[in-house]
Amino acid sequence: MKQFTFEDLPNIIGKLFVKLDKIEKLLKERKINDSDNNEELLTIEGAAELLKLSVATIYTKVCKNEIPVNKQGKRLYFYRAELLDWIKSGRIKTTVEIQQEVELKFNSTKYK
Repeated sequence: MKQFTFEDLPNIIGKLFVKLDKIEKLLKERKINDSDNNEELLTIEGAAELLKLSVATIYTKVCKNEIPVNKQGKRLYFYRAELLDWIKSGRIKTTVEIQQEVELKFNSTKYK
């Protein structure tokens, strides 16, 4: 790694600011794109592709009210964000997490 002198500092700091500005712009663009993707409306084929399930399985889950869906006439529509939230809601807790919850509830209970 190159050793820098005191005279090099203004030039180096200027380069750092330019790079930092580029990074900020990229992050802002990515945030905008992510928010657009979450509002994306999917057809049943798009939902099947996102969830990596067959179209028939999606229809079954819709009939059983197991999956969030919007129905307009005969068509089914799915919001990407709702499907991702639905996936996250099915997370199974680890034994350590369950044990921590039990300990927290046990410790917060006051006995007379």
